[in-house]
Amino acid sequence: MLADSHCHLDQFPDEDLPEIIGRAEEAGVAAMIVAGTTLESSRRCVALAERHPSLYAGVGAHPTDLESAFDDEAYARFRELALSSPKVVVVSETGLDYLETSPDRNLQDAAFRQQIRLARDIGLPVVFHSREAHEDVLKVLMEERVWEVGGIFHYFQGDQATAVAAIEMGLCISLARPLLRLPELQEVARKIPLGSIVLESDSFPQPFKKHRHNWTEPRHVAEVAERLAELRGIEVAEVMETTTANLREVTKGRLG
Repeated sequence: MLADSHCHLDQFPDEDLPEIIGRAEEAGVAAMIVAGTTLESSRRCVALAERHPSLYAGVGAHPTDLESAFDDEAYARFRELALSSPKVVVVSETGLDYLETSPDRNLQDAAFRQQIRLARDIGLPVVFHSREAHEDVLKVLMEERVWEVGGIFHYFQGDQATAVAAIEMGLCISLARPLLRLPELQEVARKIPLGSIVLESDSFPQPFKKHRHNWTEPRHVAEVAERLAELRGIEVAEVMETTTANLREVTKGRLG
């Protein structure tokens, strides 16, 4: 089977989910981790995971959604939520985002560190975001000893040196649809160990696209697997088996 290590199905209307999940399962995607971006989003992710057997949940505060400090009260609320269900398998989505429109960098840094500490506290891996911030992300991960719980570099589009630095900390590299179009990323995907790769869709509602059938969904993980197999000159079955096994290992067997 295939597994989607990161999607945002909580952002779709409830009535759309049976068809989205059905299309994913038809494409061979049998497990999907739904990533939270705020406390309320994370609560919805947990509720969805409890209702749908193929869904699992991540709880976390996305750096671009931070409106206030990730203080002790926020820590306690996220901790309680993470421990509320066995379907919570990761702390996700956290990280750093250095676009000019993003929140204050000190606020982001503190929230990222708190969430890595939360992950270590409750024994869950960390799935993290990095935009224009790879150097600082790697620095925080090292200082906060992320290797104690492991994790995933979400929607990776960096260079080989960045990938290697993450892998050396015991992290996996998550590849998504950019692999279909970016030659530099394709070269990285050829060279890094298959045993350090997982796949994702990062799917969320995309009304800016003219046609609904072009919206990214978990089913598109199959396309990413096929492209990765072509790039490495191996059978797609090997990619499916290995990347899913990698995700199971990262989540310490919590993924069914």
